[in-house]
Amino acid sequence: MLYFLFEFLHPNHKQILVMRYFLIFVIFALVSISAQAQLNNDPDRIETENGDLLVHPILHGSVIFEWNELNVYVDPWGDGSLYERMGTPDLILITHPHGDHLSPKTLSSLQTENTIFIVPQAVADEMPDEYKKQTIILENGDTLEQQGITIEATAMYNLPNNGARHTKDWGNGYVLTMGGKDIYVSGDTEDIPEMRNLEDIDIAFVCMNLPYTMDIYQAASAVLEFEPGIMYPYHHRGQDIERFKEIVDWEGKNIDVRLKNWYPDQ
Repeated sequence: MLYFLFEFLHPNHKQILVMRYFLIFVIFALVSISAQAQLNNDPDRIETENGDLLVHPILHGSVIFEWNELNVYVDPWGDGSLYERMGTPDLILITHPHGDHLSPKTLSSLQTENTIFIVPQAVADEMPDEYKKQTIILENGDTLEQQGITIEATAMYNLPNNGARHTKDWGNGYVLTMGGKDIYVSGDTEDIPEMRNLEDIDIAFVCMNLPYTMDIYQAASAVLEFEPGIMYPYHHRGQDIERFKEIVDWEGKNIDVRLKNWYPDQ
């Protein structure tokens, strides 16, 4: 219909209309570029019952938690230079064996002589032998305490599960409790019931990248269900995280969506 109306317009009117549409397009593009440019991966400081928790976004699905003189690495991946200014890892949690989560090359760049690794069996099976004496296997539903941190392994998998890239009980998400704060790290998962049923999560890191996990709409639906206090979209290469934030904010559930630059060199 708009096309036919356009055809009947005077040429000058057509030019004006084209210019208006062009300007609208440019404005939206500039807003989007500006929003991307403002993202950073500076650490966030979050108060706990026992000192501040520093959240360091690193790359893709890699994050470091600094708390109570401890450094907890989750899925360290990428060039060793990303970790040069970070503290030596006391704990390393790995969610599953895919190369952007279990990276022997990245691990070899870290000082891990006194590090404890928390991993599912599938990761333990593929870890270099040099780390195996330092490794604790944790399966879905298991809980342990290490150095004042409670660590629970949660489910992470694709739907439907048969023949999926990430199958049930193969990898772990994690809920870590530090200083009274419950922190959920999803690993590579879709919008599964186990995530929707989480309760009292203070800080969440939820993946959203197709075709490997889920889209922003599935992720937003799940996040709105379990309502974390602070929500970080991560592992989101190629996805519109600004749109994700708009969807979650629209519902007015007091979820603080924090957008970080998880791809600093891109």
